[in-house]
Amino acid sequence: MAADNVASSGAGTPAVDEKRRRLLTTGAGVVGAAGALALAIPFVSSMSPSARARAAGAPVEVDISKLEPGQRVVVEWRGKPVWVVRRTPELLEGLEAVSGELRDVESDKSDQPDYAKNTYRSIKPEVLVMSGVCTHLGCSPTFRPDVAPIDLGADWKGGFFCPCHGSKFDIAGRVYKGAPAPTNLTVPPYSFVSDTVILVGEDGEQA
Repeated sequence: MAADNVASSGAGTPAVDEKRRRLLTTGAGVVGAAGALALAIPFVSSMSPSARARAAGAPVEVDISKLEPGQRVVVEWRGKPVWVVRRTPELLEGLEAVSGELRDVESDKSDQPDYAKNTYRSIKPEVLVMSGVCTHLGCSPTFRPDVAPIDLGADWKGGFFCPCHGSKFDIAGRVYKGAPAPTNLTVPPYSFVSDTVILVGEDGEQA
């Protein structure tokens, strides 16, 4: 009797050839993977433009409705941190007190939009929008809103301290004399969409 592709199980019931089973299983897996890939492509394609836009510097909305005085929120724009700080009246008062200790008190040699070239370096005095990158070697300074801490001295009125190389900045991001950082921290372009929403990356003064 000629042999065929069905082997006897010994009980009279035919059993599927193992080679054929593996071939069918492999084929089904390949087809399934191809189908999953085909389904995934539209989603990947739909996400790519927004990812490219973010990398190119698309504006980022920041909701500051829950940001309390003395607090900071950090967002990412163009792959770098941007700080949004709600300054207290005490912090704002300290700006004039440290002016004689600053390297570029009028921000003449520093980078900011025209609408932020003032003592506060901001559109609204109480809301600071600042690049969180030190102008020395690109480290990210720490937020130090505490007044007269032991490690920074009795004259400290709040601001930013870079632990990498010791650069100090006031609460408007203006660099202190003698610091390694050559210029004030950068103010990115931004605008107020409303009283509680900021658009980082797009110029404009009005809400």
